[in-house]
Parts: sequence; C-alpha cells; structure tokens
Amino acid sequence: MKIAVGVATSGRRKILACMIDRLAAQTRKPDHLFLSPATDEDIDMEHLRSVPFPVSIVSSPKGSCPQRNAIINAAAGMDALTFFDDDFFPAANYLAETEALLEADETIVVATGHVIFDGIHGPGLQAGEADRIIREDPTPDPAPAVVPAHNAYGCNMTFRLQPILAHRIFFDEELPLYAWQEDVDLCRRLSPYGKIVAFNRLRGVHLGVKAGRTSGLRFGYSQIANPLYLVKKGSVSLKWALRLMGGNIASNIIGSINPPPYVDRRGRLRGNLIALRHLLLGALDPRHITNM
Repeated sequence: MKIAVGVATSGRRKILACMIDRLAAQTRKPDHLFLSPATDEDIDMEHLRSVPFPVSIVSSPKGSCPQRNAIINAAAGMDALTFFDDDFFPAANYLAETEALLEADETIVVATGHVIFDGIHGPGLQAGEADRIIREDPTPDPAPAVVPAHNAYGCNMTFRLQPILAHRIFFDEELPLYAWQEDVDLCRRLSPYGKIVAFNRLRGVHLGVKAGRTSGLRFGYSQIANPLYLVKKGSVSLKWALRLMGGNIASNIIGSINPPPYVDRRGRLRGNLIALRHLLLGALDPRHITNM
C-alpha cells in the first residue's frame, strides 16, 4: 500500500519544520509528502533536504480547500492520503497503524485518530510539550477499537483515494480561507461509498498554534455561514447545524464577558451577529469573509 501525507500550510514555517521531523521519525515512513504552502515563505526548503522520503511542493490559491485539493490531485497515484495539520504531531506508529487498519478492512474510506491532547482549546502548546504528552501517553497501544464516526477531525484524517477520484468528491472551494467544517462536508459526501471510522490506535497531539489562524471576526461569521451553507447543499442536517451554531454563539457570548487572551471571543461574536443579520437579509454567504 502506498500512503502519502499531505499538509496544507500557511504562516507556520517553524512549526511545520518540527512536524516534518516527527514524520521522519515514523516507524512506517510516508511514501511521499505533499506540501501545499500559501506562500513561498511558508516552507524551509533547506530543511527538506534531509528527510527520508520524497517531497513535492504543490502550488494552489491560498485557502484550506484549494490547497488540499491540489494535494489530492498530486497524490493520485497513491492508495491513501493522510492529511495532517501543520501543528499536529503524530505518534511514531501512526502511519503503521493506518496501513494495518486500511489493509484489514477495505470498506473503510475515511479514518481519523485519537487526539491525546488538543491545544486548540487553550493557549496552544510548544513542540516540547507535545512531545512530552506523546511520551507520557498512558495508553500508547490500547486494545484496538474501530468505531463509526460522523466525520474525521481535520487535523488528522486519512482518505482512501479511489472513491475521491472516481466520484470527483473534493473539498468545497466555496468555503474560503480557513474553510471551517470542510472536513465534515467532505466526509459526509464520501459516506455513501464506505465506512467513516475513528481508530484509537491512531494517536497524536494537536498543538493548536495560534499563528496563521483566521481573525475572530471572520471565524465568527463562518460559525454561522458555513453550517447553513452545508445544510443548503445537503451534506449535513439542520439539527446538526443548529446545535453547532447554538453552542458557538453561547460560548462567544459567555466568553466575551472576560475573554481569554488566546481567543478573540468578542470578534467571533461580532462575526456571529453580522452573519445573522445577513441571514435575515437573505445575503448570507461563506465567501463574505474574504472582504472582512
């Protein structure tokens, strides 16, 4: 089986280099690494000279969806493609366990792993902290448990490429920039063609680095516009979208009272309100964030 790793990156040159070092330490190396940077400055080319697998730099317009789609097209000769965020550190056996999972069950089309610690919910982690958490993982090799999942978590997700290419199911480029919930959309559109699973032996740490993320205002708008756009296109249910939006609005209202320094809750709440106003006016569109 040929397994590629794809990373769409923007504004995280140093942490990307650290993440590539963790890929180089995998017990089962990727057969190819495809990097899609937002700009030429996002990649340390000198650092890539020493990695023990082929690397290709893939050009595309800026945005999570077009960058990832460019990687999919470039990786067409592979059997599977694992997308890692540039701030996700996989445990050393991640790709070995991925290969074993896909070979054991050919009906799996999407697999996601267990995030031991997710820095997105706090101020973020440094590389050394993430390495320590992986070393101290209390259950590094748990009894295998493969369970059905609604969708993969975008920081670590593996796709069998044949269904994507055969049915032309790509990331939706109408979701611009950070493209919040693009992982859910793609998974739900792939669900008729096989299983979507979470596997507890695919383990790693999401650092939740704050550099390179979209503004609070833009993200708040996407928290309303993107779920409703997915409802309209039929990839998710209205119930799912309302629950997601309601939770985010409530968090932003509460968080705006005494906001933490690492989350722009007030900016997100403003974005929520602008989106709700656009909804009432019939003008809601995920693409509006490009003008904010």
